[in-house]
Amino acid sequence: MQLDNRRVEAAWLKQLSDKFGSKVKNNKGVLTLDGVVIEEIAPNPIRVISKVDASPTGTTVWWSIDLGNAYLGKEATPVQWKSAEKYLKDFARMMYRDDLASQITDAEKALVNSQNNHSAVIAKQETIKKDIDKNKARKLEIQQMLASNAAELQQLNNLIDSNLKEQEAARADIVNMRIALESVKERINKIE
Repeated sequence: MQLDNRRVEAAWLKQLSDKFGSKVKNNKGVLTLDGVVIEEIAPNPIRVISKVDASPTGTTVWWSIDLGNAYLGKEATPVQWKSAEKYLKDFARMMYRDDLASQITDAEKALVNSQNNHSAVIAKQETIKKDIDKNKARKLEIQQMLASNAAELQQLNNLIDSNLKEQEAARADIVNMRIALESVKERINKIE
């Protein structure tokens, strides 16, 4: 099977344990079952030795079956051989189905993550739109402040112009007052 060795080994051990319970002995990865009945292969108690090995292309499930009077063989026991082969193929199909179900679950999770990401991107767009609206409102406020500032500047410039006129009038008044003072001083000088 082109599947992960540890996953296949765990599933194979689970299948044998679920079906035969305490009769499964595990000695460093070599599984031994004595006196078990596998209806699909033989109605009598049999001995099974099995091992799961990693291979360059995936995982191999190997087993040897002692029928009591002979070992399972393609030539010697063709009916039992076919049944044992079907048992292993059914296990492989189950593993592939489980793997596909796991891939579907992973794909569904990825889809949900993509949908959540899409929603987050849309929410981000809404936030950006709100920021743009705030920016436009702030721009309008600043433009109004600039217009008000320009009007205030114009008013201040007008006040400066008015002040310059007042200064001219005050200078003229000073000149007039000096002339008046000089005139009064002249009259005092004439009195003597």
